[in-house]
Amino acid sequence: METGLIEQLRAHLGANGLPYIIPIHPNLVHLTLGLFIIGITFDFVGVLFPYQQPVFKFLALPAKQSNFFDVGWYNMLGSAIITFFTVAAGFYEMMLAEPNMDVTSAWGLHAMETMLWHGVGGVLLLAIMVGMTIWRGLQRFNWRKDEDRQVQWSYLLAGMAIMFVLYLHGTLGAQLAAEFGVHNTADSILRSGGNIHKLLLK
Repeated sequence: METGLIEQLRAHLGANGLPYIIPIHPNLVHLTLGLFIIGITFDFVGVLFPYQQPVFKFLALPAKQSNFFDVGWYNMLGSAIITFFTVAAGFYEMMLAEPNMDVTSAWGLHAMETMLWHGVGGVLLLAIMVGMTIWRGLQRFNWRKDEDRQVQWSYLLAGMAIMFVLYLHGTLGAQLAAEFGVHNTADSILRSGGNIHKLLLK
């Protein structure tokens, strides 16, 4: 984007460096994470259902194995869809970021390195989540549609590995806000020499 246009936009930014009060990207990130984790977790419960069935009967819960797989599928689909918006909001907010350049993160990275890894990682994770959703759909509607166990163990293990990658990737995002002050309202006020107590008293 042309520098002049960015500077014109900056005149309308709030204390957090954005044209709106609350950053959108972190909120969508938690939606992405929640949907993905619930999707994999419910598929695990569906696979282990035969071993847990006596527990459900004892608790008088009318659970069916197919219901767990339904939750797994729809949450994975939702995760793939919402992640497009998560990544888009992330890149928009990254364009407006003014990180503290004098800081090194706990991982020994500078601000631009952290933003680069977080941005590229976000696009790769979007592609992976779409791939996982396609894989899940093929199992549900084609490969295993006539079987009680709707998902493969390899799919579940891949989901667990991706959860770990999401944890690492999310840590980079948390470092951008907490350590580099990206779109952190309190940090921006302090760096500009303002009085944060006035903000807290409002």
